[in-house]
Formats: sequence, structure tokens, C-alpha cells
Amino acid sequence: MSDLLYKELRLAAHPSLFIFMCMGALVLIPAYPYGAVFFFGCLGLFQSAMFDRETRDVFYTALLPRPKRDVIKGKLLLAVFAQTAQLAMSLPFAFLRALYLPEGNPVGIEPNAAWYGFGWMIYGVFNLIFFTRFFKTAYKAGTAFLTALVPVTLGIFAMEAAVHFPGMAWLDGTDGASLLRQVPVLLAGVLMYAAANALAYWISAKRFERVDL
Repeated sequence: MSDLLYKELRLAAHPSLFIFMCMGALVLIPAYPYGAVFFFGCLGLFQSAMFDRETRDVFYTALLPRPKRDVIKGKLLLAVFAQTAQLAMSLPFAFLRALYLPEGNPVGIEPNAAWYGFGWMIYGVFNLIFFTRFFKTAYKAGTAFLTALVPVTLGIFAMEAAVHFPGMAWLDGTDGASLLRQVPVLLAGVLMYAAANALAYWISAKRFERVDL
């Protein structure tokens, strides 16, 4: 699996993907919708899929002495790596925000445990829809991205709006009690992300087997 990821990082990842991985630093901006961080995480994968189409990377990878489904495995490994790295790199900035900007975010949710949980959910939904749609043909990246973008956008808006409803303020907190209540959201997000990626791999591999390159 490490060799597949190495190949994706060296040959298939568009340069913009690495830039978007650093977008977790946006949580330091006051009064900013931090759900936009997740949009950039999805956009980087779309750019890489477009890059792969133009360079015929899918065709090249399928010609390697590996099972055809390893094409799917490599692309999903790249997605998991990029999304996990983005959220990991955002952690120091989230701590700095809580330390130096304790007044809160008037626009929407704070970068707290719930925010990370929702982020995993959003990424899981995107990967499931985007990769299963893309590998029906292995070249219609734009259609796959627009299809996945609808639930992703709705999820981001729902996350940002939820904290403004009465009784949901605990989703926006950064104090110890609020963070403790947010742990189930975080765990649910991680589990949903893992399940969505496993399902995305299974469906995409079945569809890709029928694609004539």
C-alpha cells in the first residue's frame, strides 16, 4: 500500500492538492466560515482527478503489474492522506485560535471537536459519491465533483447554521464541558469516514472492472 501512495504523491497528485492541505490555517481568521476548509480539501482531489485524466494516469496505473482494483486503492489512499494531513495540520492553528481569539466565531462553528467530527463526515460523503461516480467512466471528473458537491455544501451550511439554534450552543463551545459533549460527534465522524471509504472502494472497484480503458 505504501508504494501505491508513493506513486500517487510523486506522479498523480496535482500541486494544488498540497496547497489545499495547508488550508487548515484558515481557522486563525476571525469571523470566517471554517467549513470552507473542507471545501478546499474536496477541491484538491478534484483537481488531481482532472490532472490524472489529462495525463492518462489511470490508464498508466492499470497497465502496471498490479490488480486493476489497485487503481482505486491508490486514489483513495491519496484522498485519505490529503484529508488526514489537512486536519492534522489544522490542529496547532485551532489551539492558537482558542488561546488568542477566545471571543468565538460569530459566523458559525468554532474549530473544536465537533468541527473535526463534522469534517470527517463531510469528507466521507464526498469520497463515497465522488469516487463511485468517477470510476463509472474513469474520466468524467467534473460530473462526479458537481454531484458530490451538493451534499458537501449542504453539510457545510448545516454545520455552520446548527450552532445558532437554541440548545445547540454546546456544538460551538471550546470549554472542557462542551468538548466532552462533542466527543460522540467526533467518534461518529471518524467511524462514518472509515465506513464511507470502505464502501467507496468496494463500489468503485466493481464499477471500474467494467470500464474499458
